[in-house]
Amino acid sequence: MKKILKFTSFSLRDLFVTIGPLAILIAAACYFAYKLINPFPPSQVVFSTGQDSSAYAEFGKKYAKELSKFGITTILKSSQGSEENLRLLNDEDSDIDIAFVQSGSTQHADAERSGLISIGSLFYEPVWLFYRENTQLKNLTQLKKMKVNVGTDGSGVPKLFNAILEANDIDIASVKTSKLADTPATVELLAGRIDALVFSSAPDGLLIQMLLRTPGIKLFDFSQAEAYSRRFPYLSHVVLPRGIVDFSRDMPVKNYHLIAPTATLVAREDLHPALVDLIAQAAVSIHGGAGWFNKKGEFPNGSYTEIPVAPQAEKFYRDGAPLLQRYFPFWVANFVERMWIVIVALGALIIPLSRILPPLYVWKVRSRVYRWYGQLRSVEQTIEDVPPEKRAEVYPEQLRRLREIEDRVNQISIPLSFADELYRLRSHINFVRKRIVWLGESQS
Repeated sequence: MKKILKFTSFSLRDLFVTIGPLAILIAAACYFAYKLINPFPPSQVVFSTGQDSSAYAEFGKKYAKELSKFGITTILKSSQGSEENLRLLNDEDSDIDIAFVQSGSTQHADAERSGLISIGSLFYEPVWLFYRENTQLKNLTQLKKMKVNVGTDGSGVPKLFNAILEANDIDIASVKTSKLADTPATVELLAGRIDALVFSSAPDGLLIQMLLRTPGIKLFDFSQAEAYSRRFPYLSHVVLPRGIVDFSRDMPVKNYHLIAPTATLVAREDLHPALVDLIAQAAVSIHGGAGWFNKKGEFPNGSYTEIPVAPQAEKFYRDGAPLLQRYFPFWVANFVERMWIVIVALGALIIPLSRILPPLYVWKVRSRVYRWYGQLRSVEQTIEDVPPEKRAEVYPEQLRRLREIEDRVNQISIPLSFADELYRLRSHINFVRKRIVWLGESQS
């Protein structure tokens, strides 16, 4: 077997010696490029949602389910709402990566300075002002002296509701406000201990669904909703259609005009780009359908947010999934998309190397033969440099050297395709031997 391997048409050893250093150099460059670009997202993301039983909490569970399909573990953390989520994102000591934030919670310049990005607007969050039927609430000025729950400070609703009251020239001090969480506030309203409560939430919230069906509880109709949307850029005029809650019972019995900020997904700007892509895909899957206040495909989008939208998310909402992701699994497509610069650079490097390496390989194989020509020439030169009368003394020694060279040459392992070089060397060794013998005999 050893003899068979010795006489092959190709030399793996010479090939490895030839391309080995270059392969190591290329592998090292690829490794450092991989570390620098870091194409794969982290396996875990921390998501701040909202109060228990809120729409934020329910949507957080859906995002966790979608991301789990790609091996991403989502840790959901409850909060008081939008304001607290924004504070946590701005807190360097917080471990929150992404959160729900209501439009109007911050200014564009403040978001840029804080290093925050938006992954898009997701859905409308109407302002739901529920009140007890016996209060006969027709105008917001009637809220004076009423007991109204405006939500916890961290929810963002108090700030929004204060802006609405100010727009109506209502002194906040004239309203008896409380700041209970959503669930205990609902209990207080049903028990008659407060007159009204304010939510800002998608209709998916369990408490919203319940209150819309509860006898004796009414929803305030913002008849000036269009005017509010003009005064406050972060508010939209939306309509709760007649019968949308329950067709069989015709609930509600008329169209209700509401004002609505928009829920957005906000993250820190250092969130991995591949994770931004995954979350944008999840957002389309979760919020892309038709809803009570929007048509199919209206959400998610890059509008309705004062926080700069991440370029990857904006491109995804505009153009859809990247070309590679339409035909390959996400991880494969993502790797190629993030590493394409390295792949192109490797291609530009491999093309010229493919022309250099074959001649280099040939030179490496032939050098195992050619290096013996130096010793062969040394033997011949030694004889020629000695005066003719002294050649008889040195030529036995040179013949011995020549035999050693010949023995060593016979041990050379060389591919069969280069065998002619080896046989040519052996014939030259024989030629030098004959010449030494001839010089010695002519001197004798």
